[in-house]
Amino acid sequence: MLERPDLDLDLARLGRALDAVRARRDPAADRARDPVRFCHRARDPGDVEVVGLLAALLAHGRVSAIGAALEDLLGRMGPRPARFVDEFEPGDACRLAGFAYRFNGASDLGRLMAAAGRLRRRHGSLGAAFAEGLSPGDQDVGGALARFALALRDDGGPAGRGWDWLVSDPRRGGASKRLNLYLRWMVRPADGVDLGIWRLPPALLVIPLDTHVARISRYVGLTSRRTADWAMALEVTRTLRLLDPADPVKYDFALSHLGISGDCPARRVDAICRGCPLNPVCRLR
Repeated sequence: MLERPDLDLDLARLGRALDAVRARRDPAADRARDPVRFCHRARDPGDVEVVGLLAALLAHGRVSAIGAALEDLLGRMGPRPARFVDEFEPGDACRLAGFAYRFNGASDLGRLMAAAGRLRRRHGSLGAAFAEGLSPGDQDVGGALARFALALRDDGGPAGRGWDWLVSDPRRGGASKRLNLYLRWMVRPADGVDLGIWRLPPALLVIPLDTHVARISRYVGLTSRRTADWAMALEVTRTLRLLDPADPVKYDFALSHLGISGDCPARRVDAICRGCPLNPVCRLR
């Protein structure tokens, strides 16, 4: 049996528990509350990848607030989001006047749209732009992710707090949750949640580590680390790769929504935990 010598795990038992979580969640119901639902409204692959970029990078805060912000933003862009960004120029931020979500306003989103349009014109698609950053022998998407983020940021403008938050620099060691979320949506095979429009190996993906996935990963022994950073994201992914080398992040959506829904609380609640499929492997006592 495959093992991780640095973690005390019964992989067969863990795999059964994680598979049970996936089986018990309702993907359609969870998707209806998830920002990925905006990607499913689009049909053209170019529109899907543009909507996905915006939805993933704004995926922070309350779910209802994220949805309202995306409804506002996409409503301004019209029925063809890819065409909107392809034709967007740095001086066109006035077309987004009044848009605001948490740390970001019209200038930040305009800057992102101009960058996305620039990459699409240069490479043909955002997927092709990302793929160019991959190198033979890469063990994960880390290097390509950093190159893609830098390409989005490379417009010569000042990096203010809002812009730094919207398009973070993966080289700083953060988990890059939202960029990894975008990759999961675009790369994993279409399954009713993820869309699989970029022909890249899912084996290279890194888990989008949010607070829910981080704490649940500690509960079940996927990681021994305490800080939800890039190192933890890699450790969780490497452990999941032992369960499914070809598609390690397939568990992310179910684990994240297990936490979001409150079905996995931050402290042990016997009435909830007894019926949880992770209970047999959970270390929270």
